[in-house]
Amino acid sequence: MSQQQGGGRGRARATSRGRAPNQPATQGRGGDPRRPEAERRPGQSAAPTPQPGPSAQSQQQPVFSGRASSRKAVRDDASIAAGVSRMTISDTTSGGNDDNGNGNGIPIGRGALRGKRIVEGALVPAELMQTRNPSLRSKKGTSGAYVKLCANYFRLKSVTNWCLYHYNVSFNPSTEDRVFVKKQLIRDRLRELTQGTGFLFDGNSLFLSVKLPQDTMEFVAVRSYDEAQFQVTIQFTNDLQPSDYHYLQVFGILVRKCLGSLNLQLIGRNYFDKVAKSDIPRFNLSLWPGYITSIRQHEEDILMCAEITTKVMRQDTALELARSCRGTSGGNFQDAFKKAIIGTSVMTRYNDRNYRVDDVDFSMNPLSEFDTKEGGKVKYVDYYKNKYNVVIKDLKQPLLVSKSKAREIRAGQRDFVYLVPELCLMTGLTDEMVSNIQLMKAVAEITRVGPGERIDRLMKLNERFRSVPQVVADLKQWNLSLDSKLVQFEGRILPAFKIEAGNKLTYPSGEHVDWTKELRSNAQYCSRDLRNWVVLVPDRISQNAQTFVGLVVKAAAGMKMKFAPPRLVTIQGDRISDYVTEIDRILSQGLPELLMCFLPNNKADRYAAIKKKCYVDRAVANQVILDRTTQNKGALSIATKVAIQMNCKMGGAPWAVPVPLKHLMVVGFDVNHDTNQKERSFGALVASLNNSYSRYFSAISAHKDGGELSRDFSLQMAAALRQYKQANNALPERIVIYRDGVGEGQIPYVKDTEIAAVKHVLPQIYAGTQVPKLVVVVVTKRINTRIFTARGRNPEPGTVVDDVITFPHKYDFFLVSQTVRQGTVSPTSYNVIHDECDFAPDHLQRLTYALTHLYYNWSGTVRVPAPCQYAHKLAYLVGTLLHQSPCDGMKQLLYFL
Repeated sequence: MSQQQGGGRGRARATSRGRAPNQPATQGRGGDPRRPEAERRPGQSAAPTPQPGPSAQSQQQPVFSGRASSRKAVRDDASIAAGVSRMTISDTTSGGNDDNGNGNGIPIGRGALRGKRIVEGALVPAELMQTRNPSLRSKKGTSGAYVKLCANYFRLKSVTNWCLYHYNVSFNPSTEDRVFVKKQLIRDRLRELTQGTGFLFDGNSLFLSVKLPQDTMEFVAVRSYDEAQFQVTIQFTNDLQPSDYHYLQVFGILVRKCLGSLNLQLIGRNYFDKVAKSDIPRFNLSLWPGYITSIRQHEEDILMCAEITTKVMRQDTALELARSCRGTSGGNFQDAFKKAIIGTSVMTRYNDRNYRVDDVDFSMNPLSEFDTKEGGKVKYVDYYKNKYNVVIKDLKQPLLVSKSKAREIRAGQRDFVYLVPELCLMTGLTDEMVSNIQLMKAVAEITRVGPGERIDRLMKLNERFRSVPQVVADLKQWNLSLDSKLVQFEGRILPAFKIEAGNKLTYPSGEHVDWTKELRSNAQYCSRDLRNWVVLVPDRISQNAQTFVGLVVKAAAGMKMKFAPPRLVTIQGDRISDYVTEIDRILSQGLPELLMCFLPNNKADRYAAIKKKCYVDRAVANQVILDRTTQNKGALSIATKVAIQMNCKMGGAPWAVPVPLKHLMVVGFDVNHDTNQKERSFGALVASLNNSYSRYFSAISAHKDGGELSRDFSLQMAAALRQYKQANNALPERIVIYRDGVGEGQIPYVKDTEIAAVKHVLPQIYAGTQVPKLVVVVVTKRINTRIFTARGRNPEPGTVVDDVITFPHKYDFFLVSQTVRQGTVSPTSYNVIHDECDFAPDHLQRLTYALTHLYYNWSGTVRVPAPCQYAHKLAYLVGTLLHQSPCDGMKQLLYFL
């Protein structure tokens, strides 16, 4: 059963040449709408999950030459893409954000340790553990205007209410991995044993409404097309009562069975409609629509969540990629092919399964042999001919290597799966494709789905569930029926906030929470004049740079900031060494307040070298501008944004939002994986230092387990509290932590380890005085929930939902904080897992909404509270570019914008 919340990061990040096959990046306003302020860097790759397949003997383990890591799209602080008319690029500029933030119903994730797990000693899955404080009487707020809403859920009007029996099914030999073939092998015998009652089988687990005569049953089954025999063992495991937590898993299996009966094709974990595909012949792509479903117990009812998704299918194979690399590699074919293929996802033609490519073994080819589980040997070419009736034509091609997951290895699969490039379709979009504006526009026209069309597609799915005879029969057999309409409920629109500017001026945030126009012509809330700054630029683009710098000074003056003319330094070349040498010379003469560097193109290694010089070796604010930015038609608008960023990096703040809560410290925390060392991750903490939430302290820590969890969180909190006391001559009375990057299965760890460590360190810092009250909120953006108005439109910013589609075991709510211009808006889920404060639900909801106004890279609201977005920006900068902690002189500045 698909996770409806918190499971998104088990999927692959869709920003690279290894983009997972169902994850095209939405082209809108210059880049990835989830990470608006960052420039996409070369060499990014995703990490899709490998699947079982023909594997060689485990002794033949290849020596990995390296793995392309999962990387997020990154936009430089000032290299804002062409065509941007607003102040910056927001989480929302290219449309609504889906469960993974791209507005197209296309799942995206970060490849971390996410998802389900069973807590040791517990009787329920971690995702169902009680996190709601028993003393909380109601989690429902009351402030704001009530509004009629609906969501992409269907109520189960009737459900199975009898005992179910769970069996485990094994096959010997275990060479057959196709679920539909396994079903054929046991179908006739089960019909005989159960006398025609229904059964559900997912390839391993079997659920029956009647108990078999014996707890263990064995029989021989014959595969129809080749007469191969299999010893089948059916072993009783346990029975499930309707009150059991795992009972709902049966409903999920039944829904997936029904999807299969709709002539949908299972690829990975989701079902796709090949018949309804949309071809883009110009770019040799096909887009397959599909569905993500899950069934869970919500506040009062069991609801089925249904969300649309899209899979991008390419027509070229891995062999064609290899031939292309051979033609362009200049004699270094092996390195070129490895660089191009490692970290990507491929789909095998013979069984439509996705595999992540972890290495290429040039010592093997289709004529190589591998050991079968029966003890013999067989050539790959013969294996595919005999099992799939597939003829391999190129017998000299090397084999791709995919590392099996730990759970697959525990299930008996070998450590490595070997794949034939000729039989592997490339999936996803390369960096070259992503940079092709016309291609991305063509993809977005199909994948970007507005709320009206999304509802129509969901209702068509519902109609198929209630009209296709086989599906109707299956549901009736299990006493299930689906409501014919989307679930409806009441939400609230929180009151709008005013924006505070300089000179005690305030202005409304606007109908669409966009105050760009007012920001351009009013003083900054807190401004820093710039008197000593240096511009470093290659000589051949110096004229463009001087013109743009003039626009930055002009824009700063319009916002009542005084930027003196900078000192211009030119270099003859644009190599890394040219920049590094000149930066060393400039900084040796005394640190300027800010160093601005112009780059002729977007090379990641050069950009990283500049940032390391300014943030690791020394402590100087740095602004990087791409030459193409200076030639943009909206250059003045971009220059305004650059001036605002420069002010922030020197300690200023462009605006504030009035929040009545005082003596409160708000903390954001996120984790990013090191792209150089896959086993290392960087955790970033960003904490507010004043009552206007315009000053922040930041800290970075590295941990070696490669996951999203930090063992140094309490140490970072201690450092932040010391900085708060230094800034305010007092410690905060309340602390609210917004914890991003946590899957459902990791919440027990966060509660038992991270929060416990913070609780342990607080008395030491407060030294006998009253320790602060602590609230910890898990923030989840990658969810499948969509919320619509009663008229089938996107809800207004500030819409909050805290009933019906929330969960009884959580103190949770959904918040739509941003405006979208295209596509369907995606809410953000907030789950309060620790609550000591006396906040009413209204207070926490209002505080959360207020903080979404304070991300200074965007003159509007964003999807998550600003400290969370700042923590993400910092963790990403360190994990992908710096690979080490910045120097202490930067900790109280927003240098990472």
